[in-house]
Amino acid sequence: MTDIIPVILCGGSGTRLWPRSRKAMPKPFLPLVGDDTLFTATLLRCTRDFGFADPVVVTGAAHLEHVESQLPDRDATKIIVEPEGRNTAAAIALAAFSVPEDSIILVCPSDHHIGDCDAFRTAAKEAAALAADGWLVSFGIEPTAPETGYGYLKQGEPISGSGGRKVARFVEKPDLARASEFLASGEYAWNGGIFAFRAGTFLEELERHRPQILEAVRQSVQAGRTEGQRFYPDAEAFARVKSESVDYAVMENTDRAAMMPATMAWSDIGNWQALHDAQECDEAGNSVRGNAELRDCSNVMVMSDGPRVSVVGASNLIIVVDGDEVLVCTPEGAQGVGKLSGAVNQ
Repeated sequence: MTDIIPVILCGGSGTRLWPRSRKAMPKPFLPLVGDDTLFTATLLRCTRDFGFADPVVVTGAAHLEHVESQLPDRDATKIIVEPEGRNTAAAIALAAFSVPEDSIILVCPSDHHIGDCDAFRTAAKEAAALAADGWLVSFGIEPTAPETGYGYLKQGEPISGSGGRKVARFVEKPDLARASEFLASGEYAWNGGIFAFRAGTFLEELERHRPQILEAVRQSVQAGRTEGQRFYPDAEAFARVKSESVDYAVMENTDRAAMMPATMAWSDIGNWQALHDAQECDEAGNSVRGNAELRDCSNVMVMSDGPRVSVVGASNLIIVVDGDEVLVCTPEGAQGVGKLSGAVNQ
C-alpha cells in the first residue's frame, strides 16, 4: 500500500481546560492522560514501527517551540508553520501540497486521547485502503452517550469490499433531544475529526468546492521558504485564505464522503469532565494527579501542580490548581469553563 503520512494539526488555545491549559501552553502540550503529552502521544500512535511514514506537523509560530521540544523524532518530521490560523481546510491543504499526490494522508488533531491504539491503527489502515480508492474518509466514532458537543455522521450504505460506509449526512452539533434520538437509532456516529484522504483527491475536491481557498494556499506554498525541517508559507498569500473547517468546505459537499467505524476509547478531552472520564479512577470513580487526599468521596477529580488539596465527603466535583489559579466546578459546569474571564483573558 502507498505510504500513510500522519498529518498532525496543532492549534487552538484549549480554554475549556483552563487554568491548566493556557495560550502560552495549551492542551496538546500537556501530559493530561498518562506521562506523555497529548501531542507526543498522537505522534507515537503512528510511527514507522507501526507501518506509517514520517509525519507532517502543521502549527503556528506561537506553538513552534513546544512542537519541536516534544517531537519524538525531530529530524524525521516536517513542520509547516502557518503565518496565521485559517482553520482546518487550509491547514490540510498545506500538508497535501507538501507530499506526493498519491500519498495517503491521515489527518489527526493533536489534542485527542485514544485509549485503544491498536484499534486506532487498524481503523487507520482500513481507512487508508478506502482513501486509495478515491474516498474521503472520516473516522466515525461509536457513540457512548448523547453528546451535544460533537458533530455526527449518519451512516449510509456499506462500501463493497471494505468495512466502511458512505456518509448519508453530516449533522452539526445537536441539542440533547436530537442527540438522544441519534444514539437510540444506532444509525449515527460521532465525527471525530480524524480523516484519511489521498492528497491529490483532497486537493481536487477542495478546488471543486472552494477554489479560492485552494488557489490562495497554492500561492502561499509556491512563494514559501524552507528552513531545515520547517516550511514557512508566504504570509501575504496565506492572509487571503478564507477560514473554513474541512467539514464545511469539503466533506459536506463532496460525493466521495465515506466513514470508517471506529471503537477505540476516543475522547477529544473537550472539557474537565471529559478528561476525568479518560483518567484511570479508583473504585469510587475518583482520580488524582498531584498532592491530594480524598476521604469519603465519589466521582471527584483533583489535579494540582503544587498545593495540597484535601477533600472530604464530596461527590461529582472537579478541582484544579494551577499556579495561583483555582477552579472548582461540577461535571455539568465543565462546559462553561471556557467562558470564565480568567480563561478568556489568559
